Amino acid sequence: MKDMLKIALEGTFDNFKRIFFAADRVTDMDIRKKISTGTVEPEKKVDDAACIGCGGCANVCPTDAIEMKPLNTRVKLTDDWIISEVPELNPEKCVVCYHCHDFCPVYALFGEKGAIHPNSVGEQEVDVSNLIEQPFKISDDKLKMISQYLSDKTILKNKK
Repeated sequence: MKDMLKIALEGTFDNFKRIFFAADRVTDMDIRKKISTGTVEPEKKVDDAACIGCGGCANVCPTDAIEMKPLNTRVKLTDDWIISEVPELNPEKCVVCYHCHDFCPVYALFGEKGAIHPNSVGEQEVDVSNLIEQPFKISDDKLKMISQYLSDKTILKNKK
């Protein structure tokens, strides 16, 4: 009986500390304040500076969660490439399949972090204008798979 009383008192004391002194809370007070006031900023999903504006992520998305939005000012990446649109990810439609990230040319072809990510794109440290000028070799199998998903059959027709 003594042990039961001891357990009950310890449990009551622990609960009292948690309720009145915010002990053992995982969420810090700054985040709690942002949640209660509705000022939480979502993680960045697209890095406009690392995006080449190809639209591949929007083409490959199975739920149409990515829409290409026109830029106010076009960005000249190289002599042959001008970025006129960047993706915008709708988190309500996203099923976090990672197709957008995995088929982003910055990731798939150049091996850098993708310019789009369903959770958080994080900090990018890639100069895409320099990167896109570099030659790269891609196997026919990978080219067929990528072109199938991106619905660009002209690549395969021109390859023959």
